[in-house]
Amino acid sequence: MSVEPGRQVPKVELAGGSFIPQLGFGVFQVPPQETERIVAMGLAAGYRSIDTAAAYRNESGVGMALAASGIDRSELFITTKLANTEHGHDKALVGLDASLEQLGLDYIDLFLIHWPVPAHGLYVETWEALVELSQSGRVREIGVSNFLPEHLAQIVEATGVVPAVNQIELHPGFTQPELRAAHARYGIVTESWSPLGRADAELFANPVLVAAGAAHGKTVAQVILRWHLQIGAIVIPKASSPSRLAENFDVFDFELTDAEIGAIEAIPQPGRLGGDPATFIVQPGFAA
Repeated sequence: MSVEPGRQVPKVELAGGSFIPQLGFGVFQVPPQETERIVAMGLAAGYRSIDTAAAYRNESGVGMALAASGIDRSELFITTKLANTEHGHDKALVGLDASLEQLGLDYIDLFLIHWPVPAHGLYVETWEALVELSQSGRVREIGVSNFLPEHLAQIVEATGVVPAVNQIELHPGFTQPELRAAHARYGIVTESWSPLGRADAELFANPVLVAAGAAHGKTVAQVILRWHLQIGAIVIPKASSPSRLAENFDVFDFELTDAEIGAIEAIPQPGRLGGDPATFIVQPGFAA
């Protein structure tokens, strides 16, 4: 892990040798018509890693913001995800082409299978396609999202290729210790979606988080993001206002104690807020 000069954003080295900023900007549920403006704000605030997906239907807005930013492509790290409707070898190849066109890019830094959708029985074949794409130069790193240990075992056994990243639901109250342990065994980097637990009022009022915020002069959201960083996860919070973008970025000037981290890990587990990877296929209006 290294520190980006002038920005104080740690970077994590991935399996293919790329370095991803540990704090990025997610655009899940950002309306397509608002995406260009909001991503432009994120880039202005200092974010250089942007996470989108074909299913979010806002890749085009991300691409327009990138093009208008004037930021050199080498400074940016762009992640997108294959839609669940594009599983299978040939469909995955077409899915990458579509994402590249929407984003207006020659290559994608990190390309993920969005969900395993085990009911379709195609995630191994789809992973084989991503392995092929990783050798094409149009994808720098490949990974998965929402894969459980049994899904990871099957794709690694079939191809011998370990995903660089598994992007999973992860937040205080749903810390996924068994899945994170599987990541550690494989050498997979954990990336957190819904990192703030959808700003649940009960979670944000938790005395452990409130006390940590008071001790460090930080908000509860900043404490949660700092926890993600200190457990080694990549974190991609969403924000739609300049003040919240700045708040989420201001997490590199303090450290939680080991006791605080342990207390956060021990917050009672209310369970998933999103879909269950064992059964998730697709739901109207939900594409995380």
